[in-house]
Amino acid sequence: MNPDVVTTLTISLPDWLNERLAAPIWIQGDEARMRFVIDLAHENVARRTGGPFAAAVFRSDDGRCVSAGVNSVMRLNSAVLHAEVVALMFAQARVGSYTLRVADASYELVTSCEPCAMCLGAILWSGVRRLVCGAARSDAERIGFDEGPVFPESYAYLERRGITVVHHVLRAEAAEVLDWYLRSGGVVYNG
Repeated sequence: MNPDVVTTLTISLPDWLNERLAAPIWIQGDEARMRFVIDLAHENVARRTGGPFAAAVFRSDDGRCVSAGVNSVMRLNSAVLHAEVVALMFAQARVGSYTLRVADASYELVTSCEPCAMCLGAILWSGVRRLVCGAARSDAERIGFDEGPVFPESYAYLERRGITVVHHVLRAEAAEVLDWYLRSGGVVYNG
């Protein structure tokens, strides 16, 4: 075996998030779910375990939180470990399927900020049926994050593929976490 080749990766949630998810969580309604996600983003910044972004996957029917993710780019040294991707990966692992488009349930992703180009692609292929966003792309770009090639057509494409998209739920509260991250010396790692 070539010692210069990595053959195993471990993707983990911060300990504080594992503790938060230890007991089952049910949350009804977009605003309540967004408050949960914004709180996770805030906690990620406060504990210095990652960037100012968080996401969670919920069952549409009963509001059960299936998974949550926080930005783990710097903590785990991987540019792809955005909150949305992490939440989707853990949701698919929990469901035991490469897709969340399964016969017995419908899933939705709630994210503290409109997704970047990479995350939009992951959302498209994930199988979620609904996407709920907090802060706007412009809020992330204002503090220096590059969100990549995301256009109104990007969201229209998701809608045509059967994914309902809701923008700007509690936008001001979600954007405040981004601003606080910058004020507290957070690193803008892709700007």
